[in-house]
Amino acid sequence: MTTTTTPAATREQRGAAERRPKQKRWTRERHYPYWFYFPAAVIFGVLFLVPTFAALYFSLTRWSIFSTTFIGFDNFVSFFQEPALTKGLVNTLIYGVVTSGLKVVLGMLLAVLLTSQIIARGYLRSVVFFPVLLSGIGVGIMFQVLMNPERGLINDTLGLVGIDGPGWLTNPSLALFSVALVDVWKGVGLATLIYIAGIVSIPNEYFEAAKMDGASATNRFFHIILPLARPATVTVIILSLIGGLRYFDLIWAMTRGGPGFSSDVIASVIYKQYQAGFYGLSTAGNVILFVLVCAVVVPLFWALNRKEVDL
Repeated sequence: MTTTTTPAATREQRGAAERRPKQKRWTRERHYPYWFYFPAAVIFGVLFLVPTFAALYFSLTRWSIFSTTFIGFDNFVSFFQEPALTKGLVNTLIYGVVTSGLKVVLGMLLAVLLTSQIIARGYLRSVVFFPVLLSGIGVGIMFQVLMNPERGLINDTLGLVGIDGPGWLTNPSLALFSVALVDVWKGVGLATLIYIAGIVSIPNEYFEAAKMDGASATNRFFHIILPLARPATVTVIILSLIGGLRYFDLIWAMTRGGPGFSSDVIASVIYKQYQAGFYGLSTAGNVILFVLVCAVVVPLFWALNRKEVDL
């Protein structure tokens, strides 16, 4: 019988080869992520953190291009003392709630329809999504013409059936809601697309089991689609609410905040203050808008995501 011995040098080389991957893996895990995220952190700081803190500072000043005077919280006091500015704050909340609520309801209903077995389903999906691609200013100008109380196509069509159309954009009670309806028409396609993605991701086994149990279409909607499409609902609510609270271009194109201040929102008030040369006051409005969006969206996002769907 012969015995084979491994030379000591060979054992050392093998041990070094086994240790080398571990050392390389340790280097990747400990050092590579920090260097990888460093450029992103610099870009985030330059594009977001620096402008944010600069806005916070300038909101406490009376400033122009050539001079800056620190005045503390006077801009915020003036903002909440002006009736027109507080009216814009209330309108912003109303506009955000109305537009986001309608987009959630209509988006869900359209998604259920466009995921069913209907003729020209793909074409109808394109038609619903098409307004999302249009410019907000262009849509605003178009509907400003269509909603003209004297020669607009909408009131002319209502007149053919004996209905006297209202002043959609000239009546202070209707102007804000008229713009909100146009916003819903333009943005419901994106909500529908998100809901379609959520519905088609539901396993088909649930629907087959429900059909075997004799569940109606209404029962399938409330007990399968609605709970399992919860992530899509959360996404639509958050995106629609953020967009509604800071919306500007459609409102400015259609009413410019009028008549009077009836359709003013914070974004349009901020723009008017910039136009008037009150840069510090308008910067304070930006800060208030930022705080408002965070105060509404962050708790809502936490509340909507704290429960998981129990299957």
